[in-house]
Amino acid sequence: MARRQRRENDEPPAVRAARDRERHVSQVTSYGFLARRGPKRSVTVVPRPLRYWQYNPVSPGVALATVAAVVVWLVALGLISGWADAREEAPLAIGLGLLVLVLATSRFTVSDHALSTDIAGLRQTSSFGVVPLVLLDDVVLAPAPADWPRARRRGGWWPGRTRVVVRHLDSDGVADKAFTVWVRDPEAFAEAVDRPL
Repeated sequence: MARRQRRENDEPPAVRAARDRERHVSQVTSYGFLARRGPKRSVTVVPRPLRYWQYNPVSPGVALATVAAVVVWLVALGLISGWADAREEAPLAIGLGLLVLVLATSRFTVSDHALSTDIAGLRQTSSFGVVPLVLLDDVVLAPAPADWPRARRRGGWWPGRTRVVVRHLDSDGVADKAFTVWVRDPEAFAEAVDRPL
C-alpha cells in the first residue's frame, strides 16, 4: 500500500487526475441521486461514504426563464386559439415547467477523489464538471484574491448559502482556473476537500 501511494505521488498530476476522475465517477455512481438513501441496492461492493454533498436548486434566472416560457406559451395559445383552449392547456404547460425545474436540480458532490456537479434526470455525473482533488490548489470565501484567475459560476445564490471560490489546475495540470459555488456549510466543504478556509 505504501509503495503504491509513493508511486501515485511520483506521477504527473494529469495522469493521477485522470485516474482520480474515474474513481470519483465510480464512487458517486454507487449512490443514487438522492444520496441520503445510501448506496444503490445493485452495488456489490459497499462504497465509501461521500465526503460532502448538497442539492442546488435551479438558479433564480433559470426559474424566471421557465416561468416566462410557460406564460408566453399560454398567452400565445390564448391569442391564437382562444382563452378557453389556453385554460385547458394550462395544467400541461405548468406541469412541463415544473418538470424542467426538477430535472435542472443538481447535486454538488465531493468524493474521496474529486468533486463534481451531478445532474438529476440527464446523467448522474457530468464529466465536464469533475475536478480531481489532486488538482485543487485552494479554497477561500468569496471574493477571490485579485491575483486569482476569473472564476466561473457553478449554481446560483440561495438563502442560507455562502459563496466560496475554488482555485484549481485544468485537466492537463497546467492552466490555472477557478470557480465559485454557493455551499450550505463552508467549513464542512473545505474539510471535505482538505483545504482549510
